[in-house]
Amino acid sequence: MQRFQLYINGAFEDGEGRFESLDPATGNAWADMPEAREGDVDRAVKAAHTALYDGPWAKMTATQRGKLIYKLADLIAVNAPKLAELETRDTGKIIRETSSQIAYVADYFRYYAGLADKIEGSTLPIDKPDMDVWLKREPVGVVAMVVPWNSQLFLSAVKIGPALAAGCTMVVKASEDGPAPLLEFARLVHEAGFPPGVINIITGFGAACGAALTRHSKVAHIAFTGGPESARHVVRNSAENLASTSLELGGKSPFIVFADADIESAVNAQVSGIFAATGQSCVAGSRLIVERSIKDAFLERLKAKAEAIRIGSPLEMATEVGPLATRRQQDHVDALVKASVASGARLVTGGVKPDGPGNFYPPTILDCDGVNSPSMVQEFFGPVLSVVSFETEAEALHLANDTAFGLASGVFTQNLARAHRMMNGIRAGVVWVNTYRAVSPIAPFGGYGLSGHGREGGMAAVLDYTRTKTIWLKTSDDPFPDPFVMR
Repeated sequence: MQRFQLYINGAFEDGEGRFESLDPATGNAWADMPEAREGDVDRAVKAAHTALYDGPWAKMTATQRGKLIYKLADLIAVNAPKLAELETRDTGKIIRETSSQIAYVADYFRYYAGLADKIEGSTLPIDKPDMDVWLKREPVGVVAMVVPWNSQLFLSAVKIGPALAAGCTMVVKASEDGPAPLLEFARLVHEAGFPPGVINIITGFGAACGAALTRHSKVAHIAFTGGPESARHVVRNSAENLASTSLELGGKSPFIVFADADIESAVNAQVSGIFAATGQSCVAGSRLIVERSIKDAFLERLKAKAEAIRIGSPLEMATEVGPLATRRQQDHVDALVKASVASGARLVTGGVKPDGPGNFYPPTILDCDGVNSPSMVQEFFGPVLSVVSFETEAEALHLANDTAFGLASGVFTQNLARAHRMMNGIRAGVVWVNTYRAVSPIAPFGGYGLSGHGREGGMAAVLDYTRTKTIWLKTSDDPFPDPFVMR
């Protein structure tokens, strides 16, 4: 089995424990992983704290930091095939997606490398004639980053890139359900020449690692991607250190199709929105809201495409849907489908957990029209689509917003005025019109409600990793006036 190590203070080392990582396609152990516990976490955070205030990183100019990030981006581009294979092997995400996504991760780092020396302050037109006042943005401090197993390198890049540009140091906790790509990424960090302690990469479980990291007294900011329930634990932990948080959580995203839409395009986008990445995407378009007059025809086309999807080994380029990342995720999806059917939802296709090795689950469509189904409310994080229909635009908007989540949404229509009304009315952080799952380092990304707060992507993400310092300079030689009166 391949053996991986933690990366703490510029050195590779074993953790206080070890565990085996299972191949989602076979269920067999394939790698020996380090398990960080409280002592490892403490050393990693202290290393980041020292690097922030006392090491070479603290003395670097913003331009010098940017050059290091550029070097890391180039190394990612060169090593993308190996990183993609590791992510596929450890999480089951198909190789055709990890290959393209990780190649694009390099562009995220290049974008933030370019922003490193563009974080500007300002001068205030203060109302006191003998004072100059200006604002300076400084790194927020040591950042704890907790990322899930799906798209692990991408979801790390949208945190690490802006944090480095802002001048922060960090401890990144890779998910215990597939940490291989991030632990391998540490080798590129080392090769790029980042000073010790700037980027520390660990993995581990529960209270011994995750909780120890997010409540550590030297952590100033927590960047978390995951589910709402885990986020609640993170927020409770942050009460110990009063760290600020940015939370990118789950979704139950509406995918709205009007009768005037380009139907073939909408069907293809819906396939991408729910069955790509085996549905293990926070922006999965898991609620199809389709105009009643075209519902049957739309479902007929969608069913045919779903049943034609190639399911198989995620390492084969021809595969379109691979396994779910863990057996417990497979069991969760299967139980929720069964509960939805029991509540009255009609199974259009799929819905039967296959026999044999691996965590596979077929693309599944549930017709929930007129049914109070659990599948319309709960996040599957799997290849399961729930369908309802509408008659009016107002009804479509109501259905779209009838959720506690608010991460992403899609609208398909040829009516420009209607598109604008829907864009303005949908309560979600991202609205895609006549497209879906488009991302860019330039565009901010984040949610409303139970989908979290804060933004990843764009300059907004960099500013989230800074805090403002207000500097006052008295320009007059006059003596300090009455000390008992606020000036």
